[in-house]
Amino acid sequence: MSTSHKHIILNLVTALAVTLFFSCGNSSEELQKFNQRTDGPSAEGEGVVLKYTDSGKVVATLKTPLLIDYGLLNFPYQEFPNGVEVTFIDDAKKENYITADYAIRYTRTNLIDMRKNVVLITSDSTRLDASQLFWDQRNKWVFTDKPYTIKFPDNSYNSGDLFDSSEDFKNFISLDNQSRMYVKENPDSTKNDSLL
Repeated sequence: MSTSHKHIILNLVTALAVTLFFSCGNSSEELQKFNQRTDGPSAEGEGVVLKYTDSGKVVATLKTPLLIDYGLLNFPYQEFPNGVEVTFIDDAKKENYITADYAIRYTRTNLIDMRKNVVLITSDSTRLDASQLFWDQRNKWVFTDKPYTIKFPDNSYNSGDLFDSSEDFKNFISLDNQSRMYVKENPDSTKNDSLL
């Protein structure tokens, strides 16, 4: 093979390689996804403390011994296989706490699925115990279709098989429940009972 034929073949191979390189585009996001595995976790962290902010204010702090992030999947999520401890801070700067032995946070929907020994304690000492609890961060709502028990500060309680409530327990629905509630009587309410 002559030297001119070698140069022609070398030039053709170079032209083909350059054409293939530039035809792939210049999307760094696509290149990053291509270079990373998508069938497993994209990141793992031990002894993680996450702070969630809204308008510059810390609204929640999450602590976990192990965080596994599946952020590159089509439906990304974070898994907390060794449990979580979360502190929520409301607008009045009151703190509410929740712990669970296992949790998953779905990134796109802001839904957290907490399982095994779930305990939620509000700033007024209301306590909820359940085997599973979903927390809708976006709508500030908690719910479960598993047995639960709620104990209120005045020794009232509610237990049942389904629970659907606002975060502060001011508005909730329960199914197949047993409860004992104490209601304070308003002295002014009896004055309006008679008809004139």
